[in-house]
Amino acid sequence: MRKLFLAFGLWLLAFSGSVMAQSTAEKEHNFNVAKNLETFSAIYKYLDLMYVDTLNADEVIGNGINYMLRSLDPYTIYYPEDKVKDLDLMISGKYAGVGALIRYNFLLKNTVIDEPYENMPAAEVGLKKGDVILAIGDSSMVGKDVTYVSNHLRGDAGTTFILTIQRPSTNKKMKFKITRRAIQLPAVPYYGVQDGGVGYLNLNSFTTGCAKDVRRAFLDMKKQGMTSFVFDLRNNGGGSLQEAVNIVNMFVPKGITLVKTVGKMERANKEYKTTVEPIDTVMPIVVLVNDETASASEITSGSLQDLDRAVVLGTRTYGKGLVQVSMDLPYNGNLKLTSSKYYIPSGRCIQAINYKHANGGYTEHVPDSLTHVFHTANGREVRDGGGIKPDIEVRPDSLPNIAFYLASSGRDSTEVMWNWELQYIKKHPTIGPAKTFVISDADFEDFKQAVMKSGFKYDRESQKYLENLVKLARFEGYYDDAKPEFDALEKKLTHNLAKDLEYNKQALKKLLTSDLVSAYYYQKGSIENSLQFDKQWKKAVEILQHPAEYKKLLQPVVSQPLVKIEPASSVVVDKKNKTKAK
Repeated sequence: MRKLFLAFGLWLLAFSGSVMAQSTAEKEHNFNVAKNLETFSAIYKYLDLMYVDTLNADEVIGNGINYMLRSLDPYTIYYPEDKVKDLDLMISGKYAGVGALIRYNFLLKNTVIDEPYENMPAAEVGLKKGDVILAIGDSSMVGKDVTYVSNHLRGDAGTTFILTIQRPSTNKKMKFKITRRAIQLPAVPYYGVQDGGVGYLNLNSFTTGCAKDVRRAFLDMKKQGMTSFVFDLRNNGGGSLQEAVNIVNMFVPKGITLVKTVGKMERANKEYKTTVEPIDTVMPIVVLVNDETASASEITSGSLQDLDRAVVLGTRTYGKGLVQVSMDLPYNGNLKLTSSKYYIPSGRCIQAINYKHANGGYTEHVPDSLTHVFHTANGREVRDGGGIKPDIEVRPDSLPNIAFYLASSGRDSTEVMWNWELQYIKKHPTIGPAKTFVISDADFEDFKQAVMKSGFKYDRESQKYLENLVKLARFEGYYDDAKPEFDALEKKLTHNLAKDLEYNKQALKKLLTSDLVSAYYYQKGSIENSLQFDKQWKKAVEILQHPAEYKKLLQPVVSQPLVKIEPASSVVVDKKNKTKAK
């Protein structure tokens, strides 16, 4: 009995010490916070009183806040009152303006219309690609940059102004009366049933209400005879977590836990379940992803993968497994801060980067050797960390270096591609159907001649690498011995513009075709047109047209007992709020 009481006494002493230590640590933490805030306040007080120049408090303290937040992660951001509208636009996708993409043309030294959006005020009044913006109301826009012009184009919905432009095709000044209205960029810019009954839907953001748009489009395609579905989440940077849950809910049964969020505070720990009956649980689905697929897009693609409801195809996703919340601040500011990590049905978190704050702070990618194995509903192996790895990796064709220089609107640009496209539009009031249009070889030859005559200059990556190799050889003392070889190689790598244009003909034809189709058929037509060149889309169609192959991809590679999972149930939180995977 004495041993029992002694053991209990030792346990109680250890527990008391733990509580006291925790209390002491908490007190020390609170003291350090108060000490540093007081120190910061005192420093700025003396700067404001005694610094040789008068300080701008908003600028100096704002810089201090931003530097502090940058040391944490790239998603924790302070929005002062004059920037809160930017946050609202990111969340809702809405703003009040005219609905057009603009860019600065360094050759003209003016901001120009790049692309009016379909069914928006700019397109409705007749603005076109290439129109040079001269004035908004009584304010001259000559020589003004994109930010300045954009701020003047935006305003309160319902307000009217006169826009003065110069149209390059006629060289005439024109005036348009435009009424601003609430602009919401479409979350689903294009959907349609393609050959073979394969439906395609492009979702470019998870803004408020996008799940309803996806649902409406999906049901419309089913009415048109869709028998399989390709869901394109490439270049989708995410948005609302709830919208992602609502979209997955369309394809999986009611009552499944799709996401768990785990954070420091109890209120950050949440579960997101499917709450309504799905609209389709059997149609074959392929989800397209790439390295710009992030956040809510990864919740969607990862959940469909974990539940074996879809085949994921493309390249590894971005790897953002963090959740942000917005907090209202005094004086109408806002703080968007990282409050938790999220875990998808298999129990994994796909965060690719560790943001370390000890010892000065640094970031590191999670190496594959430190990732952990989890299992899908059918028992397939998947891993945490590093984003969503596709079930089938298909890398897209990359644009050649010369294409970036031709499309550039930088200070040294000749704008030859831009000018050629405007001339093409002037000569061709209409073009063929968006789905199949491609510029002809004769058109490309005309473009090639325009580039040759324009004084176009560009750097070749091979030339840059050679220059760096020469520097390294000089540093290490090998250059003199290897000089004849370097000279011979330099001659081989000398610019031959005509040869480079011809060598990259197909890639440049695709780029020109895409730009032209967007001018005639807007973004919707450009996306539809791009499918004829899209390797990942074509592979998705191939898989969907072979049901046996599709089903095989959703089964374990090695025969093993099926692992029955309760979605996201493998995530637990210990008393210190550390996440573990069982």
